[in-house]
Amino acid sequence: MRIEDYALVGDMQSAALIGRDGSIDWLCLPRFDSPACFTRLLGDESNGFWRLAPVGHELATRRAYVEDTLILETVWETPTGTVKVIDFMPPRHANPDLVRVVEGLSGTVEMTTEIRIRFDYGRIVPWVRRTGGHLHAVGGPDSVWIHSPVHLRGSDYRHEATFTVAAGERVPFVFTWHPSHQPEPERIDPLEQLTETRLLWEEWVSRCGYRGPWRDAVVRSLITLKALTYSPTGGIVAAPTTSLPEHLGGVRNWDYRYCWLRDAAMTLDALTSSGYVEEADAWRSWLLRAIAGRPEDVQVLYGVAGERRLPEMTLDWLPGYENSAPVRIGNGAATQLQLDIYGEFVDALYQARKQGMGPDDHAWALVTKIMEFFEHNWDQPDEGLWEVRGPRRHFVHSKVMAWVAADRMVRVIEELGRRGDVERW
Repeated sequence: MRIEDYALVGDMQSAALIGRDGSIDWLCLPRFDSPACFTRLLGDESNGFWRLAPVGHELATRRAYVEDTLILETVWETPTGTVKVIDFMPPRHANPDLVRVVEGLSGTVEMTTEIRIRFDYGRIVPWVRRTGGHLHAVGGPDSVWIHSPVHLRGSDYRHEATFTVAAGERVPFVFTWHPSHQPEPERIDPLEQLTETRLLWEEWVSRCGYRGPWRDAVVRSLITLKALTYSPTGGIVAAPTTSLPEHLGGVRNWDYRYCWLRDAAMTLDALTSSGYVEEADAWRSWLLRAIAGRPEDVQVLYGVAGERRLPEMTLDWLPGYENSAPVRIGNGAATQLQLDIYGEFVDALYQARKQGMGPDDHAWALVTKIMEFFEHNWDQPDEGLWEVRGPRRHFVHSKVMAWVAADRMVRVIEELGRRGDVERW
């Protein structure tokens, strides 16, 4: 499956990638940076996936998100009838849920589903048993429940079923993760959650301030950016995936499931310019916690909760997307010096204030202290925007962004009433 043939659903704590063939090939739970339980994106069927589609049919006829939401509808037109699969992750309760609802649109359609749960990036085959008519999979710290009226048969370390859907019928599946040492989580009502999820996204989009000619494209992009925010902390991940190659067969395959100050600053610029100041305020709180400490210890990237140690390692049992090895988790760039990030996050805070985010004395004190360190180190060689893995060099981009950092300090003082040494900056 080509990467452009995947769609994304998420709950602002994790995300799943779903192919045009109805297969979920990537899902990390409970967080963006947790080990994946479906990893076929970077391997093969043995590394875990969940397909739901009409018997004998591969790619869907069409698919789209439900209006201004992150609810995905995939439609197949078959000789015997038309069916759609509704995929979404509802607002998180105690545990993450992934919901799939098969709905008959016309005639009758024979459906097939196959589930291969593989914890720890496709490496752990769980122990699966049936409890009260539902499946319960356990492997190490991970546990999953699958609730559905469809009876799933186990064979050869997978579960599968065929069933028929007629026009007007709805058949739900609920996939719920929880820590294996905890008791079975409370079940959700999938159809009730479908309504709740739609209302959540519609309410969020209703606050969009964009009024230009490209409304649909802008809103869809904003929804995607919002999906990459980690709601418990306000962090923003650069991507929900790891190890997708810069070019097929290449080795520059990095883990982007972390919070880069640079990427987050650009995301905030898009959100705040469209009226979403609340996200900027949450990110500022995340930033203050993440970078708190000695100014010289500010990092390029952090974990979604502000973690600093993100050791990089290779998963040698996975062949990689389109055989583009290696597959990596963690990111060694966390220890690099990238001087441009100072300009990025100072500018992001300045722009957010201009868009209506309230002042914060603690934030100003911390940024001022960090900038005092930066003014004595801006002219050093660094790894730069390109995160080169070799000797540090002088990059024009880093020097330009150093100017941005100083310029925004001046603007904050002159335009927003903060106290500081304008002449020095």
